[in-house]
Amino acid sequence: MRLPAERIGADGQRVSRPLVLRFAPRRYRLYPWDRFADEFRLMEILASDGRVGVAPVYGYEPDPTVLGSPFVVLGLVDGQVPPDIPPYHLGGFPSELDDDGQARVWDAGLAAMARVHRLDPVALGVEFAGQPEYGPTGLAQQLAAYERHLDFFALADDSAETVGAALTWLRAHPPAERHPPRLLWGDARLGNLIFAAAGERVAAVLDWEMMSLGQPETDLAWYLHLDRHLSEGVGVARLPGLPGRAATEARYADLLGRPLADLDAYLLFASVRHTLLAARVTRLIIERGLLPAGQVPPIDHYAAALLTRVLEETRRARP
Repeated sequence: MRLPAERIGADGQRVSRPLVLRFAPRRYRLYPWDRFADEFRLMEILASDGRVGVAPVYGYEPDPTVLGSPFVVLGLVDGQVPPDIPPYHLGGFPSELDDDGQARVWDAGLAAMARVHRLDPVALGVEFAGQPEYGPTGLAQQLAAYERHLDFFALADDSAETVGAALTWLRAHPPAERHPPRLLWGDARLGNLIFAAAGERVAAVLDWEMMSLGQPETDLAWYLHLDRHLSEGVGVARLPGLPGRAATEARYADLLGRPLADLDAYLLFASVRHTLLAARVTRLIIERGLLPAGQVPPIDHYAAALLTRVLEETRRARP
C-alpha cells in the first residue's frame, strides 16, 4: 500500500514524503516459515551501513491487532523496475534500451549483488539471516529447509519426481564451499531491483524474505535462472543485449575477486527452488480464486519443464 506522510520538520516547515506500507503475509503465505520481522531487521542494518541500497525502514509494527497483520513502513524509492508480468523480455524497461543499455542494466544488477556479497555478515551482525535449525550454513542448510517442507509446496506427481531426482543429485554432489559464508540476498533477480539513471545505477535492492548465509554462487545462480525462466522458460526470446552465462560468470568472478566454483550445482538448486515456489503460487491462485480457472498461467508447468532441462544439463556437465 502506498500512502503520503506529512510531519513538521526541524525548521517548523511541513515535510511530505511518499511511504509504502507492507503487510506480513497471512492468507497467502508463499513460504512455510515466517521471517517477516527478520527481513526488515536486516534492511534496517543495511540502510544504516550504507553500502547496499535499500528502501528506508521507518518503523515495524508487530501487533496484528493494529491493522490486521504486522506491517512495516518503508520509504518510496523512485526508479524503474523490470517487470515480471509480462516478462521484461517482451516489453517495458529495459527492453526499450539499445543493446548497450541492456548490458549496463544487467551489469548494474551484478554490481549491486556483489556489494551484498562483499559484506562480512559477522562484522555486520546479520548472522540471523541463516536458518541453523536446518543444519550447517550453506547449500546443505538451504536444501534441508526446502526438503523438510515439500508437502507445503504441493507439487504435482510429475514435478515431484523430477524434484526428487534433482535433490538426489545435489545430495550426491555437494559443492565444496571453501570460502567464508556471505550474506545472501536470496531473491536475486532484475525484477527485485529499482534502477535509477536509465539503468546505470541500482537505487535499491528489494525483497529479502529469501535471505540466507552461504556462497555468493547461490545468488548468482538465481539471478541467471530467473532470467532464463522469464525467457526460454516461458517461450520468449531473450533480450539481445543481456550477456550470457559465460560472460556473466567471468564478470562476477572479477567482482568477487575470486573464481566461481560449482555453479552447476547452484543452478540446479535454483531450478528446484523455483519449481517449488511456482507450484505454491499456482496452488494459491487456484485455491483462493485469484483468477478465473481458465486464466491461471501454468507457471508450475513452465518451471518443472525447465527443471527437467537443467537436470539433464547438470548430469552431462558433472556425471
